[in-house]
Amino acid sequence: MKKLLQIWIGVVVLCLVYVEAIAQEITDTRRKTESFNKLQPKDVRADVASFSFGGIVESAFANTLDKISPVLISKDSIVIEGDGVYAKVVLGPFDATKHKLLFEDESNTNLIKIDKRTYYGNYGRVPKIEIASVLLVVDGDTLDIPAAAYHDLYNLNFSYMNKGYELSADAVYRSKDRKRIYLYLFNKSRQGNYEVTWIFVDKKYLRRVLDYDFL
Repeated sequence: MKKLLQIWIGVVVLCLVYVEAIAQEITDTRRKTESFNKLQPKDVRADVASFSFGGIVESAFANTLDKISPVLISKDSIVIEGDGVYAKVVLGPFDATKHKLLFEDESNTNLIKIDKRTYYGNYGRVPKIEIASVLLVVDGDTLDIPAAAYHDLYNLNFSYMNKGYELSADAVYRSKDRKRIYLYLFNKSRQGNYEVTWIFVDKKYLRRVLDYDFL
């Protein structure tokens, strides 16, 4: 009888845990419309497949690109420079009072949108870090990057630890004909990974590729 009671208690506890887990689930407003799987045209797709996690399945058929690596990485900025390219991304603190936050319920615990947009980086929680600025100069020309291309990306890390070593996957890639430029950032975090690639063709912004929660 005592053993049966213990079994029933165990079942009840499991049910309570399950109900709590269901209650903690939140609406996921993030979308896959900007993922590698949706990427075209073919030449751009073959380029991005050479370095992105989203395109790793197609990496065997990818194009060979010139890679420009970071020359400076800190907690709040990264500088990538070489081969006529200068890129700098700067982070800043997220000020919730300057944004419109949409929570799923009245408890204000599950954040689902910022400024009427979905967002990436520790989804469900109020961010601590936002991208303050993105600068990309190619062969002396400053390329225009619309703020909408990065204002929904938060809690970005420029590096990560692997077996005691600090690593970074961030880089700028350039096609062999020098017409296509890719600024790539990879955010590895326990709260959710994401990667973003800003694409430029003939020094004009084309689009971005965004994949998340892939590791």
